[in-house]
Amino acid sequence: MTPLILALLAGAVAGVSLGALGAGGSILTVPALVYLLGFTPAAATTASLVVVVVMSATALVAHARAGNVRWRAGLLFAAAGLLPAAGAGALSARVPAAVLTLLFATVAALAGLHMLRRRTPRGSGIVSGARAVGAGAGLGAVTGFLGVGGGFLAVPALVTVLAVPMSAAVGTSLLVVGANALVALAGRAYTAVHLDLALLLPFLAAAVLGAWDGRRLAAKVPAGTLRRVFGAVLLAVAVAMGATAVL
Repeated sequence: MTPLILALLAGAVAGVSLGALGAGGSILTVPALVYLLGFTPAAATTASLVVVVVMSATALVAHARAGNVRWRAGLLFAAAGLLPAAGAGALSARVPAAVLTLLFATVAALAGLHMLRRRTPRGSGIVSGARAVGAGAGLGAVTGFLGVGGGFLAVPALVTVLAVPMSAAVGTSLLVVGANALVALAGRAYTAVHLDLALLLPFLAAAVLGAWDGRRLAAKVPAGTLRRVFGAVLLAVAVAMGATAVL
């Protein structure tokens, strides 16, 4: 199978995950770029940030038109993560590939377990400024360092910390992760990382189209089934990446 076909297929899978679940797309992007398309871990996490920015912006427009974005809460949450995202993004390119791979495998495993055990979070009704800043900063650091959007972390955090209704949490999370990813990408602007645009652009195009298909899939397949399938995939990816980093 040619690299171009692999890029299209992998991008479509990542897009379907994001469209169907509101999360998981970017965390599938990094291992796909590394193991299928031959990117280095540093290049893959940088390329993943490009994918996150474009996909988040595309999906955010649709959610905003439907009135499912809480702009004030989202901007507050995102603002707390901007500096950590920029700092972590610049630091990531200086971390050994094996360490970066192992850390990513750990986050992928946690995300997989979260999808397998996911329950609908309930807001506390009380907004804590300190908790909002802490959660926003933590999410920004994860986004910048590992190149993942963090939708699987942002949605429950928005609901429980900022009391955002679940109906608006997914749309608002797109604003948060998109802003963090953009700043993290800017933090890597001066690092010597080569991106193979001949593979990245087809991957990105397929991911955007896949996100639309994912929304239609979500209307036909039970959400619990989709989450369990993608959770199992993430755990398998985490095990494979962890083994690669250790061996």
